[in-house]
Amino acid sequence: MITVALAKGRLARDATELLEKCGLELSELKTETRKLVLFDGSGKYRFVFVKPSDVPTYVERGTADFGVVGKDTLLEADKDIYELIDLKFGVCRLCVCGYPDSLERAGGILRVGTKYPHVTKEYFGTRGKTVDIIKLSGSVELAPVMGLSDVIVDIVESGKTLEANGLEVLEEVCKCSARVVVNRVSLKTKKELVPLFEKIRANV
Repeated sequence: MITVALAKGRLARDATELLEKCGLELSELKTETRKLVLFDGSGKYRFVFVKPSDVPTYVERGTADFGVVGKDTLLEADKDIYELIDLKFGVCRLCVCGYPDSLERAGGILRVGTKYPHVTKEYFGTRGKTVDIIKLSGSVELAPVMGLSDVIVDIVESGKTLEANGLEVLEEVCKCSARVVVNRVSLKTKKELVPLFEKIRANV
């Protein structure tokens, strides 16, 4: 059996549509249910629905053979897994955001609010900038508004939330989209994955 880890929400829905195009019968995945483990029509594929940040862990540990997760989550997790295919959906940008003059006004140490402490440390570290990273879980945009941080590092899609709070994109860290990530052992031992990945590539 092949086990697939899917990030709950829109990425799971988009991944389901893509896998159906590849020939999998996934009607069970489209039904309203609280089950966290579901199967395809053939019973050959098992799907587990987890928090996006947990997908890389399930794949690295081999609990899932492969998964679908955003590039931003992948960078933050920094796991020993193989990034195989860019699925071209879930497109967004990871950016440094704040008031227009935030970077200029900041003192010697830049205070950064973010859900991505690892990525933030790497990004500013390569620029030789000393930062005070403030780990947040909720509405990151609130941090500079309330004076908790000078800037934020966060995902930007439409930019409307930034605009509504007087903030803007100051620097782009990287572009992100959904990726297929694979357990290294599974890729070598489960040969049936190869034709599936070929179909995925053909349908992206």
